[in-house]
Amino acid sequence: MRGRNRNNRKRFIDYTSLLLIWKNMMAQFQEVSKKSSLHPKPAGLVLQYGTAGFRTNAKQLDHVMFRMGLLATLRSKKTEATIGVMVTASHNPEEDNGVKLVDPMGEMVTPTWEGYATQLANAEQEDLLAALKDVIEKEAINMSQEANVFVGKDTRSSSASLSQAVLDGVSALGGHSKDYGLVTTPQLHYMVCCQNTQGKYGEATVEGYYKKLCQAFIQLTNNASNCTDDQKHLSVDGANGIGALKVREMESHLKKELHISLFNDGSKGKLNHQCGADFVKVQQNAPTGIKINPGERGCSFDGDADRIVYYYIDSEGQFHLLDGDKIATLISTFLKELLTQAALDLKIAVVQTAYANGSSTHYLEDTMKVIVRCTKTGVKHLHHAAQEFDIGVYFEANGHGTVLFSKAAEEKIQQLAENPGADDERKRAALLLQNTVNVINQTVGDAISDMLLIEAILAIKGMTIQQWDAIYSDLPNRQLKVKVSDRRVIDTTDAERRAVSPAGLQEAIDSLVKKYRQARSFVRPSGTEDVVRVYAEAETQESADDLAHEVSLAVYRLAGGVGDEPKPLH
Repeated sequence: MRGRNRNNRKRFIDYTSLLLIWKNMMAQFQEVSKKSSLHPKPAGLVLQYGTAGFRTNAKQLDHVMFRMGLLATLRSKKTEATIGVMVTASHNPEEDNGVKLVDPMGEMVTPTWEGYATQLANAEQEDLLAALKDVIEKEAINMSQEANVFVGKDTRSSSASLSQAVLDGVSALGGHSKDYGLVTTPQLHYMVCCQNTQGKYGEATVEGYYKKLCQAFIQLTNNASNCTDDQKHLSVDGANGIGALKVREMESHLKKELHISLFNDGSKGKLNHQCGADFVKVQQNAPTGIKINPGERGCSFDGDADRIVYYYIDSEGQFHLLDGDKIATLISTFLKELLTQAALDLKIAVVQTAYANGSSTHYLEDTMKVIVRCTKTGVKHLHHAAQEFDIGVYFEANGHGTVLFSKAAEEKIQQLAENPGADDERKRAALLLQNTVNVINQTVGDAISDMLLIEAILAIKGMTIQQWDAIYSDLPNRQLKVKVSDRRVIDTTDAERRAVSPAGLQEAIDSLVKKYRQARSFVRPSGTEDVVRVYAEAETQESADDLAHEVSLAVYRLAGGVGDEPKPLH
């Protein structure tokens, strides 16, 4: 009899707690309903969560931000970890804004949850609760689980109210939030990773970020022999964005080991207008508002400081760009040399896309004997492929990239650095590798971290920017776009280097490429608009231009081109 009473009591407790959970959930849904009416969705507006999250005119984003606050809270409950939400539109014009979610280890959110983001953002006002319940059911989310969300924003005028909408979304579902205010995108990724590793990756504060990176940088530059003040000087174009603000904050931590002249610091210019990494890469020209003497190093960040490109002007006044390919080559060469000195058997690879210049691929494979892996375009593909190696260096040509070290690699480096029996050369190399690991933000491409690493490598190797540039010469190339009625007609394989459909297109490209020396060309559909992107490279600029044009014509004729036929470039 006593046993039956105990069972009944247990059932009663279970039932009571279920009732409580259900009541809480109903209260949360009511709160979501009430708050979402303050962030209404414009009827009929459809947006897609892409590689860079949502990005569009800031005026259309208030409802999206609120809903991403909701989604981040669900993601946090699901993963039982802190999730990040970054309000930024990176290198887009100032009037745009955007948002992206950050997963527990500082990586991008998974494709399934990208789908949920699109679903929630596009649900009409009256269907929002149903869409929310759909995610909760599909993922079997325990709604009584605590949720923590970190929120950051860039310097756009719209970012303050939009990040408030995210915070409203988090609190509507009873989540806890920490508002980091103005941070670069990579800094928010870093904070999320620090929090979820219980501080093993570092301290989850902006101050902690500066300390970790700058201490490692200073340790590295201690290995540089007699650097003059001239060699320590770097001109930085902050794209009138958040990166400029953060470089200013960081300067005192550098202890005069790097002398930065900051341009486009946001005091007067417009964000990303005629400045920033994207402008420099596309225009192949120095940004407006930067003063740079012949032979001096300059670099540009993009609007949210997750991309960087370097450049200099020679004595003839000619502009020279050192993009993501050149950066990956410099870093991987440095790491390969250190691994050799440390006699560590670790597998290092460089991950590129089809857009990487052919010269960089040949140099890495033939001269440096480094493994090169090619993946589809998009940071998440590169990041994923880099994880397959002990050390994976990845950069897109646009200057977005970082280095990943496997847990085993980090442990081997640490063991050697702390091994009292190791000889001096091996130990020195291991210590350099250890500081290199610490100066790198492994969560995502980071302009500030990449800049410190590049500056340290140039100082240690006693190398000028001209010497770095001369490692290999880029093959002349040309990129063109062809408008088509439906970009889905084009299907590719082999990391987007070969076209599978429409029929006959790849054969046409192959025969055109045979006409030119050192040539290659590929086509791929744009991820965002009905255009096909054409890339061609060859021994001379004229050949690259002619090949790009001839391939454009083939695309126009075989893949349903619209409007006028592509015109020759010359």
